[in-house]
Amino acid sequence: MSDISAGFSEPPRRTKTAKFRWITLVGVPLAAILFQVYVPRFFTYLAYLEMPLLVTVYFSLRRRSPPFGVLFGMCIGLTQDALWPGPSHPLGMYGIVKTLVGYFAASVSQRFEGSSALLRLVLAFFFFFFHQFFYWVLARALLGEAISFEPIQTLVLAVLNAAVAVPLFRILDKLDVTD
Repeated sequence: MSDISAGFSEPPRRTKTAKFRWITLVGVPLAAILFQVYVPRFFTYLAYLEMPLLVTVYFSLRRRSPPFGVLFGMCIGLTQDALWPGPSHPLGMYGIVKTLVGYFAASVSQRFEGSSALLRLVLAFFFFFFHQFFYWVLARALLGEAISFEPIQTLVLAVLNAAVAVPLFRILDKLDVTD
């Protein structure tokens, strides 16, 4: 006898989505944004870290919902825009870029399980590079600014951010209330 379902593959298994307390969903991004704005003033060598981006990627991956990723990335990006020092930074640039990162990270998490350290490393690297490249594209296309994009420097910074992302994501995993 032949098995009727032999030619069909099983649908991808969906793991449960992470649940976080509201204080975590507000406090962690706020701490990341404040880190991004104030810590490089005192420790200039930490200016390469894009903590709000890493937090956006983490929560979007863990919640596995593109609408959540869009809203979460938008909120983090606009808050970062509002707190960014200096009058030359236009409001909305980080909001647009982090909205896209949140959406794509959540979409990727629907296809892959995001708890693997190697996958997290690769995704943090990719989304950092995507973030920097898309910010450059927006600045040139929407604002007409002639800012430079250094691919080699961006790749090095992407590696550094990815290296920070793996232990950071492990720490943030402890805040999940579904475990």
